[in-house]
Amino acid sequence: MSDYQLDKEIEATRASELAVQPLILNRWSPRSFAEQSVLEKELLAILEAARWAPSCFNEQPWRFIVARTKPDLDRMRECLAEKNRSWADRAPMLIAVISAPDFALNGRPNRWNGFDAGTAWGYLALEANSRGLIAHAMGGFSQQKIREQFGVPEAWGIHAVVALGYRGPVAQLLPELQALEQPNDRRPLSELWAEGRFAFAPEKDGKA
Repeated sequence: MSDYQLDKEIEATRASELAVQPLILNRWSPRSFAEQSVLEKELLAILEAARWAPSCFNEQPWRFIVARTKPDLDRMRECLAEKNRSWADRAPMLIAVISAPDFALNGRPNRWNGFDAGTAWGYLALEANSRGLIAHAMGGFSQQKIREQFGVPEAWGIHAVVALGYRGPVAQLLPELQALEQPNDRRPLSELWAEGRFAFAPEKDGKA
């Protein structure tokens, strides 16, 4: 079965309550990466998409530290949690998503910097998907190690490390991860919005 056929089978497992763009519905975060390099023109196009994300006062506080040479990849891999390394070590590229803490406009604290960096990550992920690549953002990493290894100032936010590349065979994953190599669902739309006031059920075990 070709990767294209596999992708189509996976896409067919997701259904939205209302019609949305297929690019949004079918984006997910695989863990199985192929040993295939990403061309620079593809990387730059993906980062270009992130560049056009909206931000408070058009501040654009996000920055991306790209690791794609072996020395840089080795240093970034050392920052990852061991469980993530079991699959992310195969990714040909790792990208740290960081953001500036203050407005360049006036030097005051920018409390929206993480929100805006997250929006840029979303644009990056969608553009990657549109080009046949996969992007998986990880929270399992040591912020301090990234600061030490890549010279990130203490005040700057470090939000995620993104594995970027092409899909590989599921069989190369650890058995417990193979079962997870499929798109997950979402909460019902009715649980995510309320009109006019806070009206959300308390969280239990991470779910409403």
